[in-house]
Amino acid sequence: MAAQTSPEHYKNIDGYAVAVVRDETSWTVSLLAPAALANVGTAEEELRSLRAAGAAFGLLNVDDEYFVIVRPGPSGTRLLLSDATAAVFDDLAEQTLERLDVDVPDLDPDEVDETDPWPEGDLSILGDLGFGEQELSVLLADPDLYADEQVQVIAERLQFEGELAKILDALS
Repeated sequence: MAAQTSPEHYKNIDGYAVAVVRDETSWTVSLLAPAALANVGTAEEELRSLRAAGAAFGLLNVDDEYFVIVRPGPSGTRLLLSDATAAVFDDLAEQTLERLDVDVPDLDPDEVDETDPWPEGDLSILGDLGFGEQELSVLLADPDLYADEQVQVIAERLQFEGELAKILDALS
């Protein structure tokens, strides 16, 4: 379960996976197991095991290169991959595209750095929480922001930046 994962489990891992849960009055952010960074299904299972009454989603930040939002719900799991080009060289991004039934971009690894990134998935994934599709599209299109900075903007906008900062401080 997410609450039992400690920062010690993240030694020598580039990135982090967190569960973000909203109750009636506040947000709680907790670490997911590092295995969530290797498998979307693992992240989904761990998030479902939280049995949250309010909104719950996972943020998987891979080496500050890209992130995945995983949001299980009664009608299925919604996914958003911040940069589809990451699937050319990364298994988690590739798995995410497979789950979305989207082909991996037909790029050589050498072409990835020269190609503008684009998101794939459900851009309205956080809409009911106050971060709409258009706003998320603009954020993900900003070429000056790394994935960790984009996640920070999401955290600030949804007002769980303090909880996320505690987790990130513990990891560093």
